[in-house]
Amino acid sequence: MAKLKDMFPENNELASSTYHTKKMLCPMGLDAERIHVCPNDCVLYRKEYNELQECPRCGESRYKVSDNGDATNEPAKVLWYLPIVPRLKRLFANAKDAENLTWHADKRTKDEMIRHVADSPQWKHIDDQFEEFGRESRNLRLGLCTDGINPFGNMSSQHSTWPVSLVIYNLPPWLTMKRKYIKLSLLISGPKQPGNDIDVYLAPLIEDLKMLWDEGVPVFDAYRQETFTLRAMIYCTINDFPAYGNLSGHVTKGYKACPICENDTKAIHLEKCNKQAFDGKPEHRSAPIPLTGKQVYEQVKDINCVFGKPYKATTGQACYKKMSIFWSLPYWEHLDVRHCIDVMHVEKNVFDSLIGTLLNIPGKTKDGKNARDDMVKLGIRPELDAVKKGKRNYLPPACYTLSKKEKRVLCQSLHGVKVPHGYSSNIQRLVSMKDLKLTGLKSHDCHNLMQEILPIAIRSILPKTSKTRLSVDHPNH
Repeated sequence: MAKLKDMFPENNELASSTYHTKKMLCPMGLDAERIHVCPNDCVLYRKEYNELQECPRCGESRYKVSDNGDATNEPAKVLWYLPIVPRLKRLFANAKDAENLTWHADKRTKDEMIRHVADSPQWKHIDDQFEEFGRESRNLRLGLCTDGINPFGNMSSQHSTWPVSLVIYNLPPWLTMKRKYIKLSLLISGPKQPGNDIDVYLAPLIEDLKMLWDEGVPVFDAYRQETFTLRAMIYCTINDFPAYGNLSGHVTKGYKACPICENDTKAIHLEKCNKQAFDGKPEHRSAPIPLTGKQVYEQVKDINCVFGKPYKATTGQACYKKMSIFWSLPYWEHLDVRHCIDVMHVEKNVFDSLIGTLLNIPGKTKDGKNARDDMVKLGIRPELDAVKKGKRNYLPPACYTLSKKEKRVLCQSLHGVKVPHGYSSNIQRLVSMKDLKLTGLKSHDCHNLMQEILPIAIRSILPKTSKTRLSVDHPNH
């Protein structure tokens, strides 16, 4: 901090040390709470467990053990909790931010078009169901986002830390996802992901959210120069499909993975690529009507789940492994859409599979003997069936199979791409000409490559006749 202070002009007001920074921020309520956690994710050492030295369920020590077997004062696992209430109060303490937090009610264009989350049926349903909450435009609707990250880059490929963040949907669309307005509330330390036990870590946040819904907190609005009672709710969660399973408790693999079809799922069993027992019949029905929140609650309310790594999660009624902690929120069963899938995650998975298959990247390609065997069994392109040659299987080339020269040309096309600042990462750094593959792709990079750059790069390896036909069929390209 001292070096940072010296970098700025004289008489600046930056704190001179980390100590003085904490001394200034803590009275504002912006400090973080460090909570000890059972190493097996059984309990948080707070409230009735605050003084315990061992986990009351699995018996594991609360603290790390040194190499010589002695107990240390360092906790085995830690959860960082950043209380959300002081951060929301500070937003309203800024007049401009307080004005933006009512943009959805004061300045939004209302023409029956969906331009903002406030135009959605669920927003209107909440206003009708909870009239007192809906009357106050300053009451906040929050989106909860979480996923695993590796903070150590390539140094530790197995480490998984899970931040839990809140976004504010009252704001204008161009501000909702700005870093300033995304509130980090929990930081779940690794090295292993919490999985089904994420409910243990969410407990402090859920308690504050219950208080914000039931009682609210007095907040000063700097824009209107008045004090009001602020209330807030979780409008939905945003995550990829595996994290959806952790938060909702729904299974995400196998026969009952579809949250809409559930027990009525009908699909074709692929013997080589999927070992789950489907009935072998194709699906010709129309899409079923999604269950309401109350119907889902009836399915999960009697599921008794014991959290912790030593205890295996069992599937209860229907397709659920647990009764999610979100059901303890009074309004949760009244929401039409409780969990949303992040499209950018899905697009990244599709792009990784696509580019992995095109470049035949080991571990990434979806084309192999098992896939070819299943295609032949389904009567799809029997000419692509794997051929046994000695001890090895030969896969006849398909229309998407590229020679080494074509792979090099495709990678050179991507390697030479130059984009404006802020458009995406430096594409050149993502392309390995030595290994002929793409590495280090972020979700936004995959989106830009998938939508705009890759179709142009593929043209460099198409036959001339294909390029001419593509230009005729798609004059805009």
